[in-house]
Amino acid sequence: MRHSILFCLLLSPLGAQDFDVLIRGGRVVDGTGNPSYVGDVGIRDGKIAAAGRLVGRTAKRTIDANGLTVSPGFVDIHNHSDYTVIADGDAESMVRQGVTSMIFGEGGSVAPIGGKQGSSRTGEESRADWTDFKGYYDRLLKQGVSTNVGSYVGSSQVWTYVRGQMAGPPTPAELDQMRAEIKKAMEHGALGVASSLSGPPGSWIDTNTLVAMCEVASRYGGIYSTHMRTEGYGVFESVAEAIDIGRRAKVPVDIIHLKIAEHKLWGQMPELVASIATARARGQEVEAHVYPYRAGQNNLSSIIPPWAHEGGTQAMLKRLKDPSLRARLESEINKGIPGTNWYNHYTATGSWEGMLLVSFSNPKYKRFEGKRMSEVIKELGGKPIDVLFELIEANGGGVATVYFHHAEDDMRYALRQPFVSIGSDGTAVKTEGPLARGNPHPRYYGTFARVLGRYVREEKIISLEEAIRKMTSANTSKIRIYDRGLLRPGQWADVTVFDANTIIDHATYDKPHQYSTGVEYVFVNGQAVLDKGRHTRAHPGAIIRR
Repeated sequence: MRHSILFCLLLSPLGAQDFDVLIRGGRVVDGTGNPSYVGDVGIRDGKIAAAGRLVGRTAKRTIDANGLTVSPGFVDIHNHSDYTVIADGDAESMVRQGVTSMIFGEGGSVAPIGGKQGSSRTGEESRADWTDFKGYYDRLLKQGVSTNVGSYVGSSQVWTYVRGQMAGPPTPAELDQMRAEIKKAMEHGALGVASSLSGPPGSWIDTNTLVAMCEVASRYGGIYSTHMRTEGYGVFESVAEAIDIGRRAKVPVDIIHLKIAEHKLWGQMPELVASIATARARGQEVEAHVYPYRAGQNNLSSIIPPWAHEGGTQAMLKRLKDPSLRARLESEINKGIPGTNWYNHYTATGSWEGMLLVSFSNPKYKRFEGKRMSEVIKELGGKPIDVLFELIEANGGGVATVYFHHAEDDMRYALRQPFVSIGSDGTAVKTEGPLARGNPHPRYYGTFARVLGRYVREEKIISLEEAIRKMTSANTSKIRIYDRGLLRPGQWADVTVFDANTIIDHATYDKPHQYSTGVEYVFVNGQAVLDKGRHTRAHPGAIIRR
């Protein structure tokens, strides 16, 4: 018996450690919004094992976080890295901001693929080797990704799968098929339905169809996330529509990048917020998120009226060349469509100077990347409408464009609201290689660092604790994921360690390919993906599913 005990002792690891990683002496901001405290966080087996004053505890690795802030990893509730993480799983521009989870799927999503989409599948989507969410997630996990990933199923994706590039309304049989695709996506782990209604094909989807889609998601505990039908004239009606869809489908609502993107309406954010607060006071779950910039990104082709897009890109290009349609197109682009709430990006910005061209597929026009549309019109000469059509036609039907269409003060007001969280509307890219092409929106590199550096530290718009809550638990609770977003024992160990005194964004509209600084460590499921400011190339990301 004595020999057996001795044998067991010899087999036991000498000096067994309490944790795999112990982050010691940092200012812990736990994600709840409660006051921070100086303490320690212990990680074991991929999860938070303990938090507090862990005196005398040991670990395989100890990180001295004195002078640093320790928080849950940031959850980007609105992200477009669906395909860039297939090209490069490092998600570097996001990781260097402290992001540990990204949520995809606004309007268009990675599934379903096929059906009647046909030639409308272009670029990265045309090379997809999966047809549903299961196939996408299997592919992503096989090759690996540095962050966790989740997705909504896009209403436009389902629409084109069933109906193609055609305006509505759908037939009863088509609606049944759409609902069946939502059901399949939810069973494969989708987090809800997301819409992008400001332009085709999303603008073709009527309210009743969106309710029918969301009813299916509701049965699985999903939510409705919406880029509303318009953020310009008609923005109040669009908020009302989103609230109505949520009420009728019995589903929570998250309004994507809440803003007033029409210069003649600037200053009315308090009234818009009040309309959401009224719904919340009635007991309805309605929230929103913002990004910390006064410009958005869309496509130059979004200036073309919705009717001209029906049938897809080639049909649109044919209409742009049709002399009989020229007067109508020019009038509606310059003045809008009377009697409608079509969101016209040209009238919203107020001038061609309010547009910055991001990237061109045609090498002939590459020299205009990062230039204002007004500059390009001046250099190419001719009427603005002629230059617009030339750029669209010569670049396969579209040019990614940044639009300066909303006010800083409105964004600040929205940011202060307790039901408004943070989302980037960005994409994971890099400062070198294929993902460094073009002149993207600086939010790809700077969203979360900008909030912490500018709006917390410099302007004191919100507190550090509240900002962290808006980046973490506020977003996980929206999608009904309760094992991430807080520094609590039992939660997955998604942790960001940063210097609150120095964290800042560097990306600008003129020079966007610049990483944020100030984030020192990022852990995803207990593994370091950023270590002393260097990406480790580790890919421990998991799929976030309902």
